Amino acid sequence: MSQHLSIAAIRITDSLGRIYTVRKKETTAWMQPGGKLEPGEAPAAAAVRELHEEMGVLWSQDRLESLGIWEGPAANEPDITITAHLFAGSWDPVLDGEARVGAELAEGAWMVPSEALKRDDLAPLLRERVLPTLI
Repeated sequence: MSQHLSIAAIRITDSLGRIYTVRKKETTAWMQPGGKLEPGEAPAAAAVRELHEEMGVLWSQDRLESLGIWEGPAANEPDITITAHLFAGSWDPVLDGEARVGAELAEGAWMVPSEALKRDDLAPLLRERVLPTLI
């Protein structure tokens, strides 16, 4: 029997239509910023907390738009399924500065959605749910 996790993830796009993706240390799959919900934590609160931990930016929850929930396999953990509370937000270089990574992240990259879909190193959530909404 597989384990189950609830996560919050943010689809961050910029004015050029690109999406910001991250790769965690010691993993190969690219995904959106986000992470596991703490006990009793609301999904939007988890999303902004994770964004601060991973990228060092402070967003308020009113910058997020809910895109619903997706269920499927976790990217980097075999035998784990996730319920992903998906949010969207726009990167503002004036307010947010330059995108950077911290915490458990190894790297981040802006990707053109149509080109990103050609890659074979994307998390299932990114490939199946997030990128198709941008094309």
